Amino acid sequence: MATLSVNPGVTQEQIMKVMQTEVRDTVKLYLDGKIQQWYSRGDGKGVVFLLDCKSVDEAKAILGELPLAKGNLVTFDYMPLGPLTPLRLLVAPPAQ
Repeated sequence: MATLSVNPGVTQEQIMKVMQTEVRDTVKLYLDGKIQQWYSRGDGKGVVFLLDCKSVDEAKAILGELPLAKGNLVTFDYMPLGPLTPLRLLVAPPAQ
């Protein structure tokens, strides 16, 4: 998972200059299966991407190529996600 936040001091005008390319490149990542889902943050300060990556480093490499990131207009925070493994206890055979 990656959350995008606009960097302090960045103006709406700066964002809008690259937004058309940003959206196009983001849609390409979706169509390539790298971005599984994306959402607008509830606070209106960015977006959240759910990615199909094997590591945080892979996610950084992918999202670092987006125009907003390349222009140092935004920052991403990354959090690896995985299956909720304690659920295995619910499907394990009963102890004898």
